[in-house]
Amino acid sequence: MEITCYRDPEIRREKRTLPATTYNLAIKLLARCETKQLFIPIRSMQYMAIVDAEEFVFVDSQRKCWIDIAWQNFHSHEREALNQPIEYDAVFYREDQTDIMQRLQIEFPLALSAMMAKQAPHKLAKVISFRQKPPAENPKQ
Repeated sequence: MEITCYRDPEIRREKRTLPATTYNLAIKLLARCETKQLFIPIRSMQYMAIVDAEEFVFVDSQRKCWIDIAWQNFHSHEREALNQPIEYDAVFYREDQTDIMQRLQIEFPLALSAMMAKQAPHKLAKVISFRQKPPAENPKQ
């Protein structure tokens, strides 16, 4: 899939934190995909999230290819443990996006979890045990 997205002038930027579980899940899904972008439908909001290594952008289905909100400048390298939240910049390209931002913080992790469940292995793993050879008898010296 290929989508060209456009940005209006930036209206506002604010520092926020993202739960580690959300960030880690997005990065894990991105690592599994063959392309450098991951497209995640957020059906409950009629939004599309586009995730790449640099930013997460959110596009409203009504505005097609215009970015409403972008999450940028993830400071993942500053955390001391994988379960610590990640600081980032939320960039707003439209007015009155506070409600949308609040919903994205709830619905985006759910959409990530749904995508992960679809990609999860559906078969049980089979462990093959290898028998060790009995130790060779040491000849007397």
